[in-house]
Amino acid sequence: MAGPDEPVRLPGAISFDLGGDGQRAPWRITLYVPPGEAPPAGWPVLYLLDGNAVTATAIDIERVQAPYPDATGIRSRFAVVGIGYPTDGAYDSVRRSWDYTPPPGRSYPPQRPGAPEVQTGGAEAFLRFVTEELKPEVERRCRIDPSRQALFGHSFGGLFVLYALANLPAAFTHWIAASPSVYWEDLVLLKSIERLEKGPPVRADALLLAGAYEEELAPFQRDAPDREARLNRLSSARIVELARVVADRLDKIPGLASQFRLIPGRTHMTVLPEAVNDAVAFVMHRSE
Repeated sequence: MAGPDEPVRLPGAISFDLGGDGQRAPWRITLYVPPGEAPPAGWPVLYLLDGNAVTATAIDIERVQAPYPDATGIRSRFAVVGIGYPTDGAYDSVRRSWDYTPPPGRSYPPQRPGAPEVQTGGAEAFLRFVTEELKPEVERRCRIDPSRQALFGHSFGGLFVLYALANLPAAFTHWIAASPSVYWEDLVLLKSIERLEKGPPVRADALLLAGAYEEELAPFQRDAPDREARLNRLSSARIVELARVVADRLDKIPGLASQFRLIPGRTHMTVLPEAVNDAVAFVMHRSE
C-alpha cells in the first residue's frame, strides 16, 4: 500500500523571496549549504541566474560529485544560490528580459495576447540587487569564502554575466557565461567591454561556453519545416563566433584569465546541464 504523497525536497536547500517592494516583485532565492561545518575560509559559492531552471542541477552536482574528490577533482564542498522568480515555470521570460539586458534597453511587443510589453535594459538595477541585497543576505545566513565566488548565466543570463564582469569585476572571482547573447541590441555589451579594457588590471577568471549546434543545425533539425528560419537565426545571433571574440578580448586584459569552450553535440537549449557541470569544474576543481 502506498503511503501519502509528499512534496519532493532537495536536502540542504531552502527558498525565500527577497527584494520585493511597491515598485517591483521579489526574486525567489534558493540557498543550498552542504552538510557539516564550513571550512575555515568559508564555503565556496556558485550563484546561478535563471534559478528555476538550473538550481536543482547544480545542487545535484554538488551532492553527487563533491563528496568524491579523488573521482571528480572537485576540491571542496560548495554552496549554491539560485536566483529565480516566484513561478513554477523554468523561466519568467518577461522579467529575465528586463533583469539580464544592458541599458539603455528598448520596448518589444507582448509575447502573447494580453501579456505586457517586453522591456529590456534593467541589468544595472539587477546588478545592484545582486551585490547590495542578495550577497549580504547569503553571507548573513552562511559563511562564504570571498576568494571563490562564482556567477553563472545562460543566454540572456550569459549576457548579464559579461555585463556585470565588465562593470563590477570585483563582485565575483569566477564568471561563467554560457551561450551569451552578445549580439543583443546592436552589440551594446561591447561598450562595457571597451571600458573594462581601458580600466585598471582585473583579478578574475572567466569561462565562456557554447554548444556546437549553435552555429549549425543539429541533425534532428536539418529536415524540419522551419530549417531556413532556424539557420537565419543562428547566422544572426553568431553565438559561438561572438563568444570566442569576447573570450579572446577578456584574456588580453591584465589579470583577467579567460577561456572559451565549445561543447560538442549541443544546441542552445541542450547545452545547459553540461554548462552547469563545466561551471562547477571551472571553479571547484583541484589545481593541477
